[in-house]
Amino acid sequence: MANAEKIKVIIVDDISETRETIRRALHLEPNVEVVGVARNGQEAIELATECRPDVVIMDINMPDMDGIKATEAIRRKVPYTQVVILSVQNDPGYMRRAMLAGARDFLSKPPDIDELLAAVRRAGTMALEEKRSAPAPGVVEGGVMGGMPGPAQKGKIIAVYGPKGGTGKTILATNLAIALQVQNQRTILVDGDLQFGDVVVMLNERGKNSVIDLAIRADELDAEIVEGVVVTHRETKLPILVAPSQPEMALQVNGEQFAKLLQFLSTLYRFVIVDTSSYLSDTTQAILEIADFIILITTQELPTLKNVSLFLTLADKSNISRERIILVLNRYDKRISLDAERIYNSLKHPVEVVIPLDERAVIQSILKGRPFVLEDRASAISKGVLSLADLIQRKITQLEALPERETASKKWGA
Repeated sequence: MANAEKIKVIIVDDISETRETIRRALHLEPNVEVVGVARNGQEAIELATECRPDVVIMDINMPDMDGIKATEAIRRKVPYTQVVILSVQNDPGYMRRAMLAGARDFLSKPPDIDELLAAVRRAGTMALEEKRSAPAPGVVEGGVMGGMPGPAQKGKIIAVYGPKGGTGKTILATNLAIALQVQNQRTILVDGDLQFGDVVVMLNERGKNSVIDLAIRADELDAEIVEGVVVTHRETKLPILVAPSQPEMALQVNGEQFAKLLQFLSTLYRFVIVDTSSYLSDTTQAILEIADFIILITTQELPTLKNVSLFLTLADKSNISRERIILVLNRYDKRISLDAERIYNSLKHPVEVVIPLDERAVIQSILKGRPFVLEDRASAISKGVLSLADLIQRKITQLEALPERETASKKWGA
């Protein structure tokens, strides 16, 4: 980060000693500037509206207005401002409420200084990137659904793909979509496995309509039609397009129709997350060709690595730029000698995110129909997914900063 571009921070706590301790800690960071302090939620809202900080460090329990309500208000008024919540109660329920309110991070109180500084740096980097990618003043973000991108900035299509079954693809796609949604990103999750999709199972939802109902009308879509078909996740309000109830219904659409649907969705949402089938059907190929980024999932198992290698070779032959492919090592078991470096040496493609093995968290998540990023955001497996969400947002910010012609060459490997 450039020295001239400091992270502006507001500290909010009803205890003066805590405010001063945090202020002194932040003073040690050359790229951080404390621009104000507040004693309660209402003061925090007023100060954030006036100073428009990059980061707010917010106590969760305060008189007048608690940190949850203040976070919601600040995120509405200054959307790029990132909030780091502090709480003496390290309870998953508090953490979940904070994230749904739009908080960027959640730390136990009193926080470890190094952990606090790292959280501020992460949040500050994200705030600065969001400021740079925000629409120019006077550009209205429209659509009949609130908060959708206008024609000035299309959303991005993110395909989650694993060329071998059983790699945790659907679990990763659902948790990634939830992670983006609770950060106040405009996200929709699309089940692109039209024959045997399990997204609704992972989220404990059901719907009488499916993604097929939109794909067959790809040439006549509008926001109202989409709104009538999506299933809304009750806890996070994430819109979902579910797979059809009968496998044979997949034959009703082709790849071209599905690609048109995804393109239309990208005019309504910031992130279109697509869970795909491992089988390279016409529809799956269309999804991968149109995607701005492909999250390619591998594990340490040799058959999976073999299939990933075959897919990378196919991508090269199809002129899919390697820069579009984000390789994720999922279910990483440190007891197995195949680590990220050895996988890179084998595949000649870097592993950008490592998500550790946590069978208990995954099994409980499936049984409850509740993503583990909501159940325990502080767990190692959740942090892996959150780091992937951060990486995607950084890459998209960089992509959007490129001239249109250069963006096209990056996408197609020209």
